[in-house]
Amino acid sequence: MNNESNHFSDKIIITNILNGKIQDFAIVVKNTEKLVAQIVRKMTTNEDDHKDLVQDIYLKAYQNLSSFQFKSKLSTWIANIAYNTTVNYLQKKKIPVTDIENSIENKFIVTENPEFETIKKETMKMLAKELDKLPPLYKTLITLYHLEELSNKEIAEITNLPEGTIKSYLSRARKILKDNINYHYKNEKL
Repeated sequence: MNNESNHFSDKIIITNILNGKIQDFAIVVKNTEKLVAQIVRKMTTNEDDHKDLVQDIYLKAYQNLSSFQFKSKLSTWIANIAYNTTVNYLQKKKIPVTDIENSIENKFIVTENPEFETIKKETMKMLAKELDKLPPLYKTLITLYHLEELSNKEIAEITNLPEGTIKSYLSRARKILKDNINYHYKNEKL
């Protein structure tokens, strides 16, 4: 039912925009800006590039809104535009999609135990540092799956990669993270 109501809501918003109520596009932006920002930030490092890419993504989405076919959620369609636009940008700049470094926003849970909180913060810093070392595609997949909590199917629609490839890449990314954290931990103890 929720998926049906999303499609119904998407249809109303898109119909309104296409019928001249362009201010409704602000609703589209508001509903997708966090997801778009996550994709762009995980794949690029320059803040000015982030802003330019986000503007380009929404311009493309607006210009191609009439071609949206409701085969997926509108947010998934826009995330696909974000992913493809960012990959194209990296290719034009001759930046390998598997070699760039980036940052992650840390999400902390406040606890009553200060020692536990300190350990958790240090662990999150180490995880963020190791996540930064991952190729942009792996960082993006980890972000979409673990932070945005998208399904493999939704990620496949965004990236145009087969679900099996996404599962494989996620597995590789997790293994790299695990190995790097284990290596870091062992060297800290020495």
